[in-house]
Amino acid sequence: MSRGEPVNPRLAEDVHFNLVRQGSPKYKFWTDKPVRYFTVVDKEGGAPLGYVWGSDEDDAATWVPCEAAGGRALAETGHWHARLQDAKERGLLPSQALEEMLSNPEGNRGRALPGSLTDALNADAVKALARTE
Repeated sequence: MSRGEPVNPRLAEDVHFNLVRQGSPKYKFWTDKPVRYFTVVDKEGGAPLGYVWGSDEDDAATWVPCEAAGGRALAETGHWHARLQDAKERGLLPSQALEEMLSNPEGNRGRALPGSLTDALNADAVKALARTE
């Protein structure tokens, strides 16, 4: 001890901390702030399948399937969520992600309806619309 050696030799080693990433970055799934959204329609017949909304103010965006569209709407979920996650990983604001999706509107079973980008009071208003369609 008098030579300045630690009691446990491991304590003399440098300590390294590794930053562990907790999954991919994601937009928030809800906001009470105003949102912009567009309609996704079925390629077969044009019925609404759901809505993609975003809010830059809360860095929030998601896909909301229309209940009446059933399985076809649910089948689109992965496609639109993947596009949103990709946009977030590239650092895009939700509004930029929506514009990008509208410029490349094709989904699996549906497509973004041109000219359908509009405003809603908040995320709950878009969810309510999806329940009534």
